[in-house]
Order: sequence, then structure tokens, then C-alpha cells
Amino acid sequence: MNCENGSIALKLYVASGTPNSVLALRNLQTIIDDFLQGHHTLEIIDVFKEPSRAIADGILVTPSLVKLSPPPRISIIGNLSDREAVLVALDLGEPR
Repeated sequence: MNCENGSIALKLYVASGTPNSVLALRNLQTIIDDFLQGHHTLEIIDVFKEPSRAIADGILVTPSLVKLSPPPRISIIGNLSDREAVLVALDLGEPR
């Protein structure tokens, strides 16, 4: 996945339909709306449908958010409800 023009590349690993995965997706969408509109790529991987991808990528727990680029690679586990911690981990500043 390539990141251009200062954008951020993300992967969100979920277990479809589970409460924490639904909440993580909702929380991530709010962060994208507030901070990353037009400056991100997001791939959502359902580990129920693609378990081999999760295993190959070393994902043991869902939901898990992985920032691929810009470096460094960062992984955040959980439902992303601690917005401030997610923003710090993703190195995001003020809303764009």
C-alpha cells in the first residue's frame, strides 16, 4: 500500500459483527472524519473471512489498527475508544 502527499496508510483488523470491532470501526471513522479526510488509505480486514492474512501479518487480537506509513509502523489494539491515545500513537496534530 503506497502513501502519497503526506497521507497515512492504515489497516484495521476486525472480527465482523463483534461489539469491539464495530466500535473500533466507528471510532476510527470519527478520527478519519476529523483528522484525515483525503489524507489516508484504509484497508479493513475481517479475520473471520481472511484468517490467513491476519496470521501472516502477525495479528493475534482484534480489533487491531496498524499504521503502515509513514514510518514507524505502529499497532494499536482495542476498540480505539481512547481517542487521545490513538491520536498520539498516530502522530496526528490539529484537525485539518
